[in-house]
Amino acid sequence: MNKNFTIQETDRIIEMAWEDRTPFEAIRFQFGISEAEVIELMRSELKESSFKLWRKRVNSGVSQKHLKKRSEEIQRFKSSRQRIISHNKISKR
Repeated sequence: MNKNFTIQETDRIIEMAWEDRTPFEAIRFQFGISEAEVIELMRSELKESSFKLWRKRVNSGVSQKHLKKRSEEIQRFKSSRQRIISHNKISKR
């Protein structure tokens, strides 16, 4: 992979890749890297055991890392919890 990301960008990519509900297509949209490049980044940045756990989970079918595996259509990349958060404070219920 020939892209140089800042530490913050690398951390965000890893965070997005680790989360099951964030598809690889969202990572491509935001950072312009393919699934193979995400895998390469994860392999280089994570401990070997953590990488193996992540790959096993992504390949097991439990993960929804691919839009094709999802039953619902994604219109935007926004957390469903984001609407109740305002100015970095969780709103009172």
